[in-house]
Amino acid sequence: MKKPIIGISLGDPAGIGPEIVAKTFYEKEIYDICNPFLVGDEKIVKQAIEITDVNLKIHVVEKIEDSKFAYGTIDMLDLNNIEMEKFKFGQVNAMCGQAAFEYIKKVVELAMKKKVDAIATTPINKESLRAAKVPYIGHTEILGDLAGIEDPLTMFEVRNLRVFFLSRHMSLRDACDVVTYDRVLDYIQRCSEAMKRLGVKGTLAVAGLNPHSGEHGLFGREEVEQITPAIEEAKKQGYDVVGPIGADSVFSQALHGKYAAVLSLYHDQGHIATKTLDFERTISITNSMPFLRTSVDHGTAFDIAGKNIASAVSMIEAVKLAAKYAPYFTREI
Repeated sequence: MKKPIIGISLGDPAGIGPEIVAKTFYEKEIYDICNPFLVGDEKIVKQAIEITDVNLKIHVVEKIEDSKFAYGTIDMLDLNNIEMEKFKFGQVNAMCGQAAFEYIKKVVELAMKKKVDAIATTPINKESLRAAKVPYIGHTEILGDLAGIEDPLTMFEVRNLRVFFLSRHMSLRDACDVVTYDRVLDYIQRCSEAMKRLGVKGTLAVAGLNPHSGEHGLFGREEVEQITPAIEEAKKQGYDVVGPIGADSVFSQALHGKYAAVLSLYHDQGHIATKTLDFERTISITNSMPFLRTSVDHGTAFDIAGKNIASAVSMIEAVKLAAKYAPYFTREI
C-alpha cells in the first residue's frame, strides 16, 4: 500500500510546536508508515533542530512532488513569515499568530487539492491569533471555515477508546441546556457517519447526562424526555446505537471493546475519561470535513518553549493516527 502523505503545520513559532515537530521528524517509525511534509518557516525549523539536537537536514521545496521523503530530511514549504529580530519564545506575538494561521491555511489548501492525504496540526495560541486580528478562536473554527463546514465534528482517540462530543466550549449550564432531542439525534447520525468514513465498525454508545442516567427521572428528566427518545428514533432509522449508559461505566466498557465509540454529552465528561487514561496519547480527530485532521490535545506551553523539555509523544501519536486512518478515509461528506 502506498504510504500516505501527512501535511504538518508548524503551529505558533513561539511555543513548543517547532520542537515537537523536529522530534517527530526524527522518529524513524514515522517514515515506516507515512511520508511527513511540513509547512512552516525554515529559520524557525533550523532553530528547533539546534535546540533539540537532532540530526536532521531541511529540504525546502516549491512543490510536494519534489520531496525526498527520506528519513533524516525534513521536506517543507517555507512561508518565510517570521522576522527573527522580532521573535522571542514564550510570548504572545501578533507576528507568530499570523504565521501560525498562514501555516494552517496552506496545509488545508494542500489537503483540499489532495496533495496531502491528511493533516496533523501543532498547537496555536488564541491570544496571539487575537493580537494578529485573525477572526477565529481556535483550530476547529479555522478549519471549519476554510473547509466550508459550519460545525466540524471532534473525536478523541486513545488506545481503543473513541469519544465524540455533543458540545465543546461552553459553560456546564449551557451544555446541559443543549442536550435536546434534536441535537442528540443529529449527533448520533453524524457520529455514525463519521465512524464509517474512518472505516470504524461497531456500536455507538450514548453516555448519560445525570448520575446513573437519571434513574428513570429520579435524578433529572433529560434522559427520559430528550436522550432516550432520540436514541430510539435513531435505532428506527437503522443506526447501531445504544444508551443512555451511565458515564461512570460507558467509557471503560468502550475501552475494553464493548462499544466502538461513545458520544459524550459535554466537554469535560469525555475529556476527563480520555486524558485520565493517557494524557499524552489522547489525540483529537476533526471529522465531517473534506479532509482528515488529527491534532495534539495540548497547548503551546509558552513556559517551557525553547528549552528542549517538551515531550513529542502527542505529536508523534497524532501523525501515526493520521497515517492509520488516511487509507480508509472517504472525503465525501
